[in-house]
Amino acid sequence: MSILAENIRYLRDQLKLSQQSVADNLSITRGRYAKYEDGASQPPIELLIKMSRYYRVSIDLMVTIDLKKYPLNDIINLPDNRIVLPVVVDQSGNNSIEIIPQKASMGYLSGYTDPGYIESLQNISLPFLTNGKYRAFPVEGDSMPPFKDGSYIVGKYIEKTEDLKPDKTYIFVTLNDGITYKRFKSRKENALHIAADNPFYEPYDIILSDLLEVWEYACGISIREFENEDHTQSVKDMFLELRRDIKNLNQKVSGL
Repeated sequence: MSILAENIRYLRDQLKLSQQSVADNLSITRGRYAKYEDGASQPPIELLIKMSRYYRVSIDLMVTIDLKKYPLNDIINLPDNRIVLPVVVDQSGNNSIEIIPQKASMGYLSGYTDPGYIESLQNISLPFLTNGKYRAFPVEGDSMPPFKDGSYIVGKYIEKTEDLKPDKTYIFVTLNDGITYKRFKSRKENALHIAADNPFYEPYDIILSDLLEVWEYACGISIREFENEDHTQSVKDMFLELRRDIKNLNQKVSGL
């Protein structure tokens, strides 16, 4: 039996519905619907869309996830029915932390809802991280010192953007920027205002419709020794001063 067949039977049973009532709502015969639950036939895409709307579960979840493993109310109330993130523990009872590979971080955008992709990731356990779902993301660039390329930020999954706290750091996974580690500053009507700790980079907004996931900073892992950057600070200061001068000049010109 296919995952879809098992899922629609499970959904109907959980909602205490008869095959006839579901078939009536889908405008098909009970016999035809029974074939879908038995796995004897596959519904066309038009009917699959109707099923998805009827059960209030996305097509993606209906055809790829064993829904019996997750609380139904959590699935139905999940924004856009995004994939539920189960907490996995190791043999010692410690949370398993999936590691997103440094070289394949962009693949996370297409794989974050794919259970097979998540299960294929290597993982570690840190005994001091409990009571939550954690994942380790690679750091790129120098926008969030002291973390550099080669470092990893372990984040705790945040379900609602309303839970974000000003001046705390988070991993933001977005459609446009991919994986980015920044400090949350404020919430706007349709966006989140974030900033880098390195003043060389300008703050910017993340449009909520582009936001896929948010992970709160839990700890950082560096595989390189932190370097003394005193010899580069003067160069950065010079560029920052130059940028301020240009900004002031533009303001004066616009005021003429």
